[in-house]
Amino acid sequence: MAQVFETDVVVVGAGNAALCAALAAKESGADVLVLERADEPQRGGNSAYTAGAFRVAYRGLEDLLTLVPDLTAEERETNDYGSYTQDQFFDDMARITQHRTDPELAEILITRSFDTLRWMTRLGIRFIPMYQRQAFRTDSGGFRFWGGLTIEANGGGAGLVESLFDLAHKHDIDVWYESRALQLVYERPQGVTGVVVRRPDGDVVVKARAVVLASGGFEANAEWRTRYLGRGYDLAKVRGSRYNTGDGIRMALDIGAEPYGNWSGAHAVGWDRNAPSYGDLSVGDGFQKHSYPFGIMVNADGQRFLDEGADFRNYTYAKYGHDILAQPGHFAWQVFDEKVAHLLRDEYHIREVTRVKADTLEELAGKLEDVDPEGFLATVREYNAAVQDEVPFDPTVKDGRGTRGLAVPKSNWANVLDTPPYRAYAVTCGVTFTFGGLHVTTDAAVLDVDQAAIPGLYAAGELVGGLFFGNYPGGTGLTSGSVFGRIAGSEAAAYAGS
Repeated sequence: MAQVFETDVVVVGAGNAALCAALAAKESGADVLVLERADEPQRGGNSAYTAGAFRVAYRGLEDLLTLVPDLTAEERETNDYGSYTQDQFFDDMARITQHRTDPELAEILITRSFDTLRWMTRLGIRFIPMYQRQAFRTDSGGFRFWGGLTIEANGGGAGLVESLFDLAHKHDIDVWYESRALQLVYERPQGVTGVVVRRPDGDVVVKARAVVLASGGFEANAEWRTRYLGRGYDLAKVRGSRYNTGDGIRMALDIGAEPYGNWSGAHAVGWDRNAPSYGDLSVGDGFQKHSYPFGIMVNADGQRFLDEGADFRNYTYAKYGHDILAQPGHFAWQVFDEKVAHLLRDEYHIREVTRVKADTLEELAGKLEDVDPEGFLATVREYNAAVQDEVPFDPTVKDGRGTRGLAVPKSNWANVLDTPPYRAYAVTCGVTFTFGGLHVTTDAAVLDVDQAAIPGLYAAGELVGGLFFGNYPGGTGLTSGSVFGRIAGSEAAAYAGS
């Protein structure tokens, strides 16, 4: 016979969205239990594997100082942080998702982004400028930020998770590790009244007045990936947690929740070809390879297959993994010369990276494993001849330095490959999270297939469907998790106390 435990609010999951929900529920006066399927060293879901970037609407330096109050006087004077208005955020969400984002959910995400991060700051989460990933030095010696993405959690995703767990402990929130939620307890007409949980010492029925699902998507479920994302996705790498197998989504669907959003879509990036099958917390997001706008990318035939300079990296990286997976052998090589070596992100310098280096293009061609060398050299000759080198190169803006006459153009940041040594990095597809999930209201309540809210059930984070379609503006995932996590926790606590 299963043991029984009682609480006000139970949160399924233990990443950023889940812990924001737990903290918001506790702040509202509820007793809270957090269920983490992983053991303690692997805790934190996908959030622990991220770079920790948050996309937030802000009007300028004064707003930014609310979130990053410890900027020095020199940083304030010499750096160009710009602004990122709500209108710009709306435009990016619409453009990147091909106008398929749910407008009501997008509005909540955008209009509450700043206030939610301000709430996190008040709780004790520290944010810092993204100097290494989202800024370039200008001639004046300061940094100019680009792409609408300016801040990250101190310590990246790992630091964010550590800080959130510290806050959970400080506020006496219970966390159960190695505790996998198996089934929602659903009693008509009152609704969801608990969760069946599998623990190492046996199953437990957690009775609760409200449940928040925040256990991520189904990207670590190879069968579901292949079923919903398509052929070849069983071969994709998983960037983050091995535990995100869709349990929260499945439990909700089992009681009649409505599936929603882009079930055939996912956040999929260029990821080291020889990375492990699942994320490695000791490496974090270091297996990603996102400096491709400053070079070219070729497949097994030695041919380019996408526009590396179509937009800023953080508007294209989450979809280019799909294109890489579609290539022969499911891989590609990114190629750079010495002129742009200083622009390569930190992840290109880690010990685990798959790379080759050569003093001539001919030598490099022979080192690109599984690539047709003659095809590669022909591609480089054609590309070099097409570069509009009369246009100045500027990595801080979409500079219009493109190519002429190519079947696959490069729209910005095109440079002739002519300066040795040459470097190349092998990549495949790394899936971060899936876009399909549950349908929720703007109050984070889960809807059933008849468009009615399921009493006592809320959701936040990557298992919420409807926000992203085909692509994703970088840094929006953590922001979405925090915004809807805070809402879900507050609403769950209110429901539990009603």
